[in-house]
Amino acid sequence: MGCLILLLAQCTNDVKLRQHQTMKFLTLCVSAVLLDAALAWAPLSSLPSRTAKRTAATSPLAMASVAEEVDYANAERYLSEHPNNNVPPHIAALVGRGLHTKPDHPIGIIRAKIQEYFASLPDDYKIFDAEDPIVTTKQCFDDLRIDPDHPGRSPSDTYYICDETLLRTHTSAHQSMHLRDGYEAFLCAGDVYRRDEIDSSHYPAFHQLEGVKLFDQEEMDSASHLKGEEWVKSPECQAIADDLKNVLEGLMDHLFGETEKKWSEDYFPFTEPSLELEIKYQGEWLEVLGCGVIHEEVLSMADRAERRGWAFGLGLERLAMILFEIPDIRLFWTDDERFHSQFKEGQIIKFEPYSKYPPVFKDIAFWLPDDFVENDFFEMARGVAGDLVEKIDLIDEFTNPKTNRSSKCYRITYRSMDRSLTNDEIDELQDNLRDQSADLGLEVR
Repeated sequence: MGCLILLLAQCTNDVKLRQHQTMKFLTLCVSAVLLDAALAWAPLSSLPSRTAKRTAATSPLAMASVAEEVDYANAERYLSEHPNNNVPPHIAALVGRGLHTKPDHPIGIIRAKIQEYFASLPDDYKIFDAEDPIVTTKQCFDDLRIDPDHPGRSPSDTYYICDETLLRTHTSAHQSMHLRDGYEAFLCAGDVYRRDEIDSSHYPAFHQLEGVKLFDQEEMDSASHLKGEEWVKSPECQAIADDLKNVLEGLMDHLFGETEKKWSEDYFPFTEPSLELEIKYQGEWLEVLGCGVIHEEVLSMADRAERRGWAFGLGLERLAMILFEIPDIRLFWTDDERFHSQFKEGQIIKFEPYSKYPPVFKDIAFWLPDDFVENDFFEMARGVAGDLVEKIDLIDEFTNPKTNRSSKCYRITYRSMDRSLTNDEIDELQDNLRDQSADLGLEVR
């Protein structure tokens, strides 16, 4: 639930998805990374693979079983012939990189600083950072009060292994499991996956960290009989919200130095009340996380109906892009030593760009089918050109008044972070994309 507030709500799609193979900058980094509030808190492979041992059974559906040692970097775990599997090879290849656990990687540095802060608090927070990225729909949605018809469940937004399992869209998918296992306070960090638009601040794989804390029953005893609105308005609920605010304001000061903050009410299906935190950093207000008092129904479904507590969630890329001044989210996944050599464990160091190769622009226009979903086209473009696609912008759209057919024209910016691209190689990619567009029912103009 924690990291749910970082994402945004994202409509049924065809099984053919399987073929989809500085302050202006600071403000852009934060606003562009915001994901749907109803599905998240607020808004290539030369590294060692991650292996973890699971100690509890979860599901027979491709998930790690009892005491089974699992290599999360094994792409075959995520690819199958199931008709509703829509995980493309380029996404499967990203799983298991474990950037958040690498001590000298910007994502790992931010994660470590957050854990350092929580280690200084009176409560003992259990750390989870190696959970299986495959979760069930119950874990990811049902246990968090995400409606069955919520658009975020759509295969246009989510990578499904089969009908019942998927690549987690937020680390909140593990919350109910940890609560059922009896944990009272914990942090959970990991890589999460979601289809999204393409620009310098969005990537289909990213990292989140959430925190959960339950309060002693004795502290809540006088409100144990309260439900719904009565509970939300009680002094005990307010005490939990005040504690949450105090903890998170301290976290922001730990990361950014003492800074001005402001809170606003929000809505998330898994917390009530729900809150959003902004900080003033270098003269600009930046939205940094979402949080709230855990909803009674969520606790009840986790077999903790007698308890009360809070949860929060934040995006590690968002914070890292701000603090390290990293201009392109793709850089986090590069193997280029010119990037990695700049960072040291425990230190916030401003990123120094080592190159800026020229872009290549290509336009594509097509007539739309009635069921067109933009994310499907973006995913197809990533499948064709991978990280060479820097961004895709809608530059024109119109509806023919005679036929009532709609058309859109997109400008694709191709740019490599490592070398200059040639028109010939990009023309080949663009032709490929045009050919594959027919699989989505698009009629290229």
